[in-house]
Amino acid sequence: MFDSLSPDFMPNLDRATVSTPITGYTVGTKAAGLVEVLVDCPGTQSLYTYNVPDRLSVQVGDILSVPLGGQIVGGIAIRFVDRLPDSLAISQIKDIDDVVASGLFKPNYWQWLSQIAQYYYTPLIQVIKVALPPGLLTRSHRRIRAMAIDETPDVFLSDIAKQILKLLNSTPARNYSWQHIQKQIPQARKGLRELLDRQVVTSYLESGKTQQPKLQKAVILTADVVGSDLTDRQREIVGILKQHDGELWQSELVNLSNTTASTLAKIAEKGYIAIVNKEKLRSERELGIFQQEPAKLLTPDQAAALTVINSLSGFAQVLLHGVTGSGKTEVYLQAIAQILAKSQSVLVLVPEIGLTPQLTDRFRSRFGDQVCVYHSALSDGERYDTWRQMFNNTSQIIIGTRSAIFAPVPNLGLIILDEEHDSSFKQDQPAPTYQTRDIAKWRAELELCPLILGSATPSLETWVNIHLTPNTQHPTPNTQHPTPHSSYYLPLPTRVYSRPLPPVEIVDMRQELHQGNRSIFSRPLAQALCQMQAQQQQGILFIHRRGHSTFVSCRSCGYVCECPNCDVSLAYHQPGTAEQAQLRCHYCNHCQPQPRKCPECDSPYFKFFGSGTQKIVEELQREFPQLRCLRFDSDTTSTKGAHRRILTAFVQGEADLLVGTQMLTKGLDLPQVVLVGVVAADGLLHLSDYRAAERTFQTLTQVAGRCGRGEEAGKVIIQTYNPEHPVLAAVTKHDYAAFIAAELPERQVLDYPPTGKLILLRFSSLDPIAVEQTVTDIGEMLAAAAIAGCYEVLGPAPATVMRVSNRYRWQIMLKYLPNGTATLPDWEVLRTRCSNLVKMTIDVDPQNFL
Repeated sequence: MFDSLSPDFMPNLDRATVSTPITGYTVGTKAAGLVEVLVDCPGTQSLYTYNVPDRLSVQVGDILSVPLGGQIVGGIAIRFVDRLPDSLAISQIKDIDDVVASGLFKPNYWQWLSQIAQYYYTPLIQVIKVALPPGLLTRSHRRIRAMAIDETPDVFLSDIAKQILKLLNSTPARNYSWQHIQKQIPQARKGLRELLDRQVVTSYLESGKTQQPKLQKAVILTADVVGSDLTDRQREIVGILKQHDGELWQSELVNLSNTTASTLAKIAEKGYIAIVNKEKLRSERELGIFQQEPAKLLTPDQAAALTVINSLSGFAQVLLHGVTGSGKTEVYLQAIAQILAKSQSVLVLVPEIGLTPQLTDRFRSRFGDQVCVYHSALSDGERYDTWRQMFNNTSQIIIGTRSAIFAPVPNLGLIILDEEHDSSFKQDQPAPTYQTRDIAKWRAELELCPLILGSATPSLETWVNIHLTPNTQHPTPNTQHPTPHSSYYLPLPTRVYSRPLPPVEIVDMRQELHQGNRSIFSRPLAQALCQMQAQQQQGILFIHRRGHSTFVSCRSCGYVCECPNCDVSLAYHQPGTAEQAQLRCHYCNHCQPQPRKCPECDSPYFKFFGSGTQKIVEELQREFPQLRCLRFDSDTTSTKGAHRRILTAFVQGEADLLVGTQMLTKGLDLPQVVLVGVVAADGLLHLSDYRAAERTFQTLTQVAGRCGRGEEAGKVIIQTYNPEHPVLAAVTKHDYAAFIAAELPERQVLDYPPTGKLILLRFSSLDPIAVEQTVTDIGEMLAAAAIAGCYEVLGPAPATVMRVSNRYRWQIMLKYLPNGTATLPDWEVLRTRCSNLVKMTIDVDPQNFL
């Protein structure tokens, strides 16, 4: 039917099939009758009632494909019902199309997803989509196909119908998706109705592609005794198969025995082998052979911390506060061994994909094949297979980035967040905008297992949460039988083997300039690089920006090259030769060649301002031509396996210097590094963010901690134009307590987290007038509701970068007072006040304000 052509027409949904809106979710195991389904359909949160046909068996929590409004969409079985409401007739109920996946959501897991949806003001179906691997929730797509060459005279067709027909006939397949046609031809609906009535075109549903197991031919030995009916060559092939425990992939056997698939088929005909299709699991390819690594001898502080962790039963929150190089990972490993011994599983979360290979290698050296890797850089097939492997009841360790918190691990015994302070643990988009640290705590509470938060520079939220909890325990090294508590503070104040923390030297770049040094590198840093090179040692240079230069300006007229889609300047990137130089937007990724002449005044003279990793490497090659450098940033690690290749090359001594961005601060263990240089600390100190001081302290302390972790003593040099800044004073002394003592009172005065609470409403639209009108309207509504005094409305105001990807952005900040209740007006009410042209997102506990 025409009315069900697409979600845009749509949906022509029979209201009689809609149950009451969701008020709660129940878990059951009934597998027959009528079931209410939460469908993946934008704009609806109602439950739809479907019939379970005899050919299917359905359980609550199963992923289904169901008919809805003329298309097939994904959905989740929510609950079974014994009878229909009086307003519904059985003839109106449609059958479930198929069961995509079964047994995914256990009661605790389901309750946890619902808690996330409620706290982050996100539809439950959206939370479920984030939790599932790609390809399980799919929907069909409406396509339009032209029939045989139309003989209808053009005079009988409207102009819109002619445009549609011309578009369809422009491709050999003579068909397009209805969504594409609507984008190309305004008011296409009327023209399509005309073509359908004349039977010039037809419409059909194309099913969405779901992830499927990967099948591959395997050869299995079926007869132990080799008969005389085999040739010598066939006997040899069977012998090779027997040497490999009687089973090999066909491709492997073909290579090992230098044979062909037809030869194997002949052996199979004689009954000695079977060639079958078996599932081959897709998993991240690991390089190298991992030798078994024994547990290391612990320091007294490590042993005290491990004693407390091993004594925990049920939920507990633990802050493992260890200086860089204090051996937090070894405590994790030995605590995990105790969990695996109980036949339970462990979730280990890290902030960056770049950290995963190094951590995975160490874990595999200790635990072998019990380690699985799960993160967004895996292919869809790898994520799908890894995700399904988690359902088995064997004890396992899942290592991944923030998305791994949704791993459906049964019998969970421990959750670990390494570098818990890192901003990468916060999801900015899409919804839900969750903070991994918080939802990990909720999951640990439901699973009744401990949560370990590890960091050398804990977030202020974690510090306050742990230290203000009335029953927090602060154990001493002599603690043998700790009393049960819900929160534990476990310090590791010294490095392993009593290695000293590296001395930090602050270099005043103002004095360098006054003394005639115009180089990017101060004299102390240049001397340290020369000394490092002479002694054949290795070092790290940190700069907080990637690329070559922040912006490019014409030296004649002052013209700055700007992004056509965003209100920002284009950064200069130089992949190789000057002919390959590009200007790139770090917001929308727009790229264009660097112009040879100014578009405004035709001048060939350009000035490059600011420094990124590329420029640092370029200057190093000019001033220190003998130094071998490697770049470690998002540009050089964009391909699969690049993190591992670069770090492996550096560890194996193929480079003297690793030049990188924040990736270098993410807990990397590089014992051979004796020098760390921070090229420009000021770019971190002066960001327009109330967390700037905290992030600067964390970043500089973490990057300094990459130094001096081996036998050689280390040294840190930080270049700045603001050497008197109190954050730099705290970094110089590695003094977290001093930083906390200075920062917390400032937050308390302003009622910023961790004292208060923030909710950020983001609005964006292609229409600048529509978004401004909408944000003004909603701002007035929120201001009227704020009279009670539970929160303060800040804004509306344009975003720091107002236009990104041609979308105009505004924001409203709600700041809740320490004693206020963090509640918004009804989520649906806010939505109804939002124009159809405007997109609104709700960011609870925001960390990114740009």
